[in-house]
Amino acid sequence: MAAADTVRTGIPCMLMRGGTSKGAYFLAEDMPGDPAERDDLLLRIMGSPDPSQIDGLGGAHPLTSKVAIVSRSTEPGIDVDYLFLQVAVEEPVVADAQTCGNLLAGIGPFAIERGLVAASGDESTVRIRLLNTGDVATATFSTPGGLPDYDGDTAIDGVPGTAGRITLELTGGDKPLLPTGRPADDIDGHRVTLIDNGMPVALLRADEFGVSGDESPAELEERADLHEALERVRLEAGRLMGLGDVAAQTVPKMFLLSPPRGAGAISTRAFIPARVHTSIGVLMAASVAAGIRIPDAVGSDLAVLADPDVTDIEHPSGTFSATVGVTRDADGTWRAASTSIRTARKIFDGRVFPRPRR
Repeated sequence: MAAADTVRTGIPCMLMRGGTSKGAYFLAEDMPGDPAERDDLLLRIMGSPDPSQIDGLGGAHPLTSKVAIVSRSTEPGIDVDYLFLQVAVEEPVVADAQTCGNLLAGIGPFAIERGLVAASGDESTVRIRLLNTGDVATATFSTPGGLPDYDGDTAIDGVPGTAGRITLELTGGDKPLLPTGRPADDIDGHRVTLIDNGMPVALLRADEFGVSGDESPAELEERADLHEALERVRLEAGRLMGLGDVAAQTVPKMFLLSPPRGAGAISTRAFIPARVHTSIGVLMAASVAAGIRIPDAVGSDLAVLADPDVTDIEHPSGTFSATVGVTRDADGTWRAASTSIRTARKIFDGRVFPRPRR
């Protein structure tokens, strides 16, 4: 694919809301095969680096500067492969160290829209391999007439109105839930639980950082001291989790936990890593829900677990209900499987025209 041709003729692109995020969805065959060329193209498509992303599709926030690349899978029992790319807003960085459970909600509908998978009746199931992490997800959603139905009565906090229900079941394969094998580690004078139930996450007590847990994202983002303290922990957490040098990555996500303010199990504030999430991602919620169900993990003593399976996680925009089952192997290894309810919507389908140069 010649760069000049993409500038003049554009690239097929579908803009979708997936869960509480929004991103550009592409077929892998429409993207350059070379990762460096692909990343340069995506920066020009999204309008990065620029705090407003005024010359691209990005919405000037990490939650709206995301990309999903989808292809038919060659893996037995899998329908499509999903590669997630986080496009930084103010830096020329495209990160692939994590996945996104919110954009995951749109992968099944997108696959049917693009003809990668045929609808199987009024309801379809799509098996998805998450290339970033190796996890496998099963998406089930309504497809009357052979196409996704984005209308419905399902509401999720952080999104106005209602939409069609999408059920996501996620398994982690052979990965251990606790990358270090311990329910908690000591990092920079703080007790931290490092957990990966689809998303690498570090759990910390909010009160250790002078946070009550009911602050708005904007209030927390104003605290330079808080960001610096969390970043010190994050860099070492990344190393301990086997992620290497995460200075230029957005994982692990940093969670400050406090007792629930309402009827939920735990109150959360998520740093991703500098901006504070206005809600919570699907896989972040799955990791938090699994973590607070492990004895001696950070937050397990703060959590109010009224249901054996469903964990209601409070976040700045409301509550996310995560259905997570946690088990322990005979050798002491913790594992988890999760089910989440999300919605997605096709916003625009057409061709996107990248900037000629950055």
